[in-house]
Amino acid sequence: MNVPSPLRPRKTPHRTGGEIPASSHRAFRLAAPPVSGILRPRLITVCAALSVAAFLVFCWGVSVGDYPIRLVDVMKALVGSGDPGTLLVVRELRLPRAVVGLLVGVAFAVSGALFQTMTRNPLGSPDMIGLTEGAGTAVVAGIVLGWDGGLGTQTLGLLGALATALLVYMLAWRRGTTGYRIILVGIGVAWVCTSATDYLVARGGRFQAQAALGWLVGNLNGRTWEQAVPLAAVMALLVPAALVLGRLMRTLQLGDDIAAGLGTRVQPVRLALLLTGVGLVAFGTAAAGPVAFVALAAPQIAQRLAGTAWPPPIASGLTGALVILSSDLIARKLISGTELPVGIVTGVLGAPVLLWLLIRANRAGSGG
Repeated sequence: MNVPSPLRPRKTPHRTGGEIPASSHRAFRLAAPPVSGILRPRLITVCAALSVAAFLVFCWGVSVGDYPIRLVDVMKALVGSGDPGTLLVVRELRLPRAVVGLLVGVAFAVSGALFQTMTRNPLGSPDMIGLTEGAGTAVVAGIVLGWDGGLGTQTLGLLGALATALLVYMLAWRRGTTGYRIILVGIGVAWVCTSATDYLVARGGRFQAQAALGWLVGNLNGRTWEQAVPLAAVMALLVPAALVLGRLMRTLQLGDDIAAGLGTRVQPVRLALLLTGVGLVAFGTAAAGPVAFVALAAPQIAQRLAGTAWPPPIASGLTGALVILSSDLIARKLISGTELPVGIVTGVLGAPVLLWLLIRANRAGSGG
């Protein structure tokens, strides 16, 4: 029988196929407040690098337009200094679009990290289990049928996503829920919502159909502070909630029985994760439309960059912000004189990631 030597550092295997030396982690414990945890230098470094990259792309996107502005002047305008013309262009005309793109990227990616961890499946993202489709159906119904009742697109998106999540949760319930059943039921509900949306678009008038289709692709064109401010307020509540749930969320990766044995109330925690993820994706979808593949790809990219056994929420959010801001910049610069919807670029970039995940799952014998 092989007995590990106390002098030899043990290595912890994880799902990405490599090994993380236990000596690379630093445990800490505070007396006041009573907090303990593990510092992961690689994860901290990745988050710092992603933050810098996202900020640079953010400023670059603000500088691009019919009135070019230097990056240095953009950074000065962000803190309130510079000539009045530059301040007007940056803070009133271009900054709302960049802020919406940043927040939507964080919202989709953190929501994707929650759902992928909760379902223990890299394909368990909101755009695969019907949540973005449900939010889209509600918004398109408000546009085409005039059923908004005075509600804005963000409220309609929230109601649609909540209704879809409740339907998926109820259909997947059988003395509790499992991630596998949530994914299977969610895929079916997603197709139902997609068919309903297609019917509504075909039924609507010419201008209504154009407005609905432009929103359904995922678009940051024409975004103002009216979309940015409510989204920022919601994010200030839901992102901390997602981080607080993170510790309980990781026990679900061990399976329901083991998680319950460790003291985790499995179904209430899963419901709390579901509601938090739904809120993030609903308000993100309402602000910019159902931007494709960000919730699916960003957590997987962040997980591999950080070398963790689960999609880290903070790194996932930063990756999502970088993906959307970069995609929006590409969409604006790819064809001269034309601003493509950001969802077209994320769809082109995200489709290979989906194929790679499916091939990887098939080789692993998990069936996806």
